[in-house]
Amino acid sequence: MNKRISLLSPLDTSSPPPFQPQSFDDPAKAVETLTALYERNTAFLIESFSELAQGAPISSRYRAFYPQVSIETTSYGHVDSRLSYGHVTAPGIYTTTVTRPKLFKHYLKEQLALLMKSHNVPIVVSESSTPIPLHFAFGEGAHVEASTNAFVDVPMRDIFDTPDLNTTDDEIANGEYIPPPGEPSPLAPFTAQRIDYSLARLSHYTATHAEHFQNFVLFTNYQFYIDEFCGWARKLMAEGGDGYTAFVEPGNVVTLPGSNAPETDSALTRLPQMPAYHLKKKGHAGITMINIGVGPSNAKTITDHVAVLRPHAWLMLGHCAGLRNSQRLGDYVLAHAYMREDHVLDDDLPVWVPIPALAEVQVALEAAVAEITGYEGFELKRIMRTGTVGTIDNRNWELRDQRGPVKRLSQARAIALDMESATIAANGFRFRVPYGTLLCVSDKPLHGELKLPGMATAFYRTQVNQHLQIGIRAVQKLAAMPKEALHSRKLRSFFETAFQ
Repeated sequence: MNKRISLLSPLDTSSPPPFQPQSFDDPAKAVETLTALYERNTAFLIESFSELAQGAPISSRYRAFYPQVSIETTSYGHVDSRLSYGHVTAPGIYTTTVTRPKLFKHYLKEQLALLMKSHNVPIVVSESSTPIPLHFAFGEGAHVEASTNAFVDVPMRDIFDTPDLNTTDDEIANGEYIPPPGEPSPLAPFTAQRIDYSLARLSHYTATHAEHFQNFVLFTNYQFYIDEFCGWARKLMAEGGDGYTAFVEPGNVVTLPGSNAPETDSALTRLPQMPAYHLKKKGHAGITMINIGVGPSNAKTITDHVAVLRPHAWLMLGHCAGLRNSQRLGDYVLAHAYMREDHVLDDDLPVWVPIPALAEVQVALEAAVAEITGYEGFELKRIMRTGTVGTIDNRNWELRDQRGPVKRLSQARAIALDMESATIAANGFRFRVPYGTLLCVSDKPLHGELKLPGMATAFYRTQVNQHLQIGIRAVQKLAAMPKEALHSRKLRSFFETAFQ
């Protein structure tokens, strides 16, 4: 038996040298220092683990901490109230832990610059008191557990910090966090460990690295849309890219502008649960499209994780049941209200919280429908209806007593029903990510038009491409807007974090 260390032996803690807090008036310099500190501390954990895995004696517990940024303001001085972020609400000390500063470089520089401008105070970079879990130090795609044969006598948790779900939550984003007396207030909606958790989950669910995700996200519940998106993106790449810099598929398979094929042959033999595809642009200004599959649970899961990347907008493109006899198969539904019968967010966002339509997104979607279809003004009503969309957690809702769901849908003046849209919109509201929904009527179960295989195939063949092009056009319109106009103040609560 390996006698490298007794289970009862007390272990001293080994850490990198203490880092003295530094004050900055230049956001770029602050981010450089955050990056250097993070890289130093994660390298310490990785190197320590590698040495132990190769047989080095266990003589201490290894610990390194996340970097953090802080500001202190003593004034209620007036800030630019047109902005929905970039300032704190009251005097005090505000701080947030930081992870993956290289990934979030542009975001961090922008947020810190706004804080400095709003409050005329320096940024302080220091080490936090939150340990970096070993698993997160390795980053995405690492299989730490596969290399733990060296720890047969001593649990790895006795040697390294591991993810702590007791402190990885959404209390800040949900508006429920109350700092203990004397502690700083949060500066950002997510802590470093919460972000790391989601980055690992994103890699698992989508089979692409976080660095490929773009700031404008399309969600769909059908592979048909993904097939059309891939065909369009590959054609775009073959023709030179038209401003896009790469197309990335699951497995991190990259196709560059001017190429008819990916750089590598590493396509996955089996797709992940929610595959993601990224048409990249400089500054993450391109489009990510994700097939989330069917159901509100999937919709919540993926948006919980995409939200930590702080995208500028996400839209739902999918199919729905038309609830009005006046609708036809292939008509579009632009959601302006949501009826939440999915219940997956009840613990985080009570059903009595209204989910408003966002004018900027609604205008972009309606304009995109008009441009792609050729209908304008009053004529647009021939193919598109605006109204309430209900989202339900039971795919076979039609088989229940009709006096239940149908009565509620009628009272709510709903015009369409699906299983994802209200969940995605509600999580956008909850996480302050601008959201919108454009659905396509694929069946009318209340009026005897069920989605049958032959009919569905013809419908998908004729309608999906147009619907996708509308979504892409809407995203391009949103991307052309100033960020401060897109990020609506409607999504901010009374006491908000300063970071977008």
